[in-house]
Amino acid sequence: MKPEEQGNAAADSRRPLKLLPNRVWRTYEGGGLLDRWHGADAPSDGAFPEDWVGSLVRAANVGREQITEGYSQYIGSDGTVRLLKEAVERSPQSFLGSGHVAKYGVQSALLVKALDSSERLTIQVHPDRKFAKEQFQSDYGKTEAWYVLGGRTIDGVEPYLLMGFKPGITREVWRKLFEAQDIEGMVNALHQIPLREGEVFLVEGGVPHAIGSGCFLIEIQEPTDLTLRTERTTPRGHAVPDQACHQGIGFERMLDCFHYEDLSYDETMQRWKKDPILLTGTEEGSEWQLIGSRDTDCFRMHRLEVAGRWRLKPQDSFFTAIAVKGSGKLSWAGGELSVRAGDSFFIPADSEELELIRSGDDAQALQVLLCFPPA
Repeated sequence: MKPEEQGNAAADSRRPLKLLPNRVWRTYEGGGLLDRWHGADAPSDGAFPEDWVGSLVRAANVGREQITEGYSQYIGSDGTVRLLKEAVERSPQSFLGSGHVAKYGVQSALLVKALDSSERLTIQVHPDRKFAKEQFQSDYGKTEAWYVLGGRTIDGVEPYLLMGFKPGITREVWRKLFEAQDIEGMVNALHQIPLREGEVFLVEGGVPHAIGSGCFLIEIQEPTDLTLRTERTTPRGHAVPDQACHQGIGFERMLDCFHYEDLSYDETMQRWKKDPILLTGTEEGSEWQLIGSRDTDCFRMHRLEVAGRWRLKPQDSFFTAIAVKGSGKLSWAGGELSVRAGDSFFIPADSEELELIRSGDDAQALQVLLCFPPA
């Protein structure tokens, strides 16, 4: 590494890093609300419905293997645009934290996304860690959680998700629906859950699900792009290659990835819908736990409601911060950055003490999601 690169990396590891939008191609369409969130002049839906936040993970898109996508960029201390992955690899302990590196190596151990769907996603499942290790030689599965930012009505349909097998759905029943490509039958085999802003759902590996049309979410997950799909045609009629369905392990093993646990609607909601827990509340604001170590050992997620000034507690490792509502600034001894809804930041482990300050010109509180790696 050149001396100037070492100096730049060291400076960047001691301050919050403002991330650039990082749109990723997917098999479904959307992204119009992401465009609007980021202040685009002409928001529109398309094939890039996801924004990967603070990502050190490469996207796995069948047919686009020659394209490197998924890695986040940020604005460095000297004003230049840099690749976050390269900065982390140059100084992993400074960016990720020494304890984190000792346990997880030079990787983030999580992936955060903002996504907006203008169509229903194909019914899918992600592997749990045991299945991921056996079939994909991966230390991570793809347990994930969703925080609902909002959504929109599309073709008269309110935002919703499909999740969990209904009573009576066994492996054999599911196999027959898949082999017949009975899409209506597969949809009806899962619970349909209407979504409301601020709700939180945990989706463990092995749980069947599909995000419906009109959903605007923050997703936090294990750091893989392992998705197995049971629909061989998307809702808009695009063919899904076999490889994109079973990810190379074959259809029989794909069916083994599902956890065949059939629950009632109420049992499904009790299991996977998570109620926020107030951690701290003052006149200056409040901090809520959305996903904690009691829910999963894969990641953690908190929400801040800043009414005045809020000191961000020092962490043993990095985290990401996403401004959901309001405006203000992120301040530290060496400077400050403006914050508005749609902005996202990577906070290195060696960062100086930080403070979030709500703008006095904004009537609403500054709302920020904090996404943490495993404890």
